[in-house]
This record gives sequence, C-alpha cells and structure tokens, in this order.
Amino acid sequence: MLVIVTENVPPRLRGRLAVWLVEVRAGVYVGNPSKRLREFIWEQVADGIDEGNAVMVWRTNTESGYDFETIGRNRRIPVDFDGLRLVSFLPQEDP
Repeated sequence: MLVIVTENVPPRLRGRLAVWLVEVRAGVYVGNPSKRLREFIWEQVADGIDEGNAVMVWRTNTESGYDFETIGRNRRIPVDFDGLRLVSFLPQEDP
C-alpha cells in the first residue's frame, strides 16, 4: 500500500500522479505499486514539486509497519528516534 499526500503542487504533477495512483481526495493518492514503480513515482514528485510539498507513506517490514519520506517546505520533518521514524515540528515562522 502506498499513500502520497500533496499540497500546493502544480496541476501537471497531480495529473502525472493520477496515471499510476487513484486520487481519493484532492491531493491524496493511493495505490499498490512495486518498489521500483514507487521509487520512480517519487522521482516524478521530486522533479515536479515546485513550491509545494508532499509526503509518501508505504507499508514495509519495520517496527512500525510503514516508512515515509517528505519533500518540500513543511513544518513537519521526519526524525529517527531509536530506530523508529517519528515526526517533529519546526518552530513556526513569524509573518
């Protein structure tokens, strides 16, 4: 199982993701691709993200049962805590 959530990405990237995955909500894509296709899809996201951001979550054989990657500007950043991938928040920017 693979889930990609995008925010503020160009329409061309949304259309590209819809080729391989089902868009179940605006900016939320779900599918069950192979590892090779998952890596290819993430390359497409990295190439087309522009000013947006995205997170990709997939099922894997880890303690938590999943792993994830992020790209783009976002307050949430992945951190490794004793072998477990968790999410930390960056301080809020002043306007």
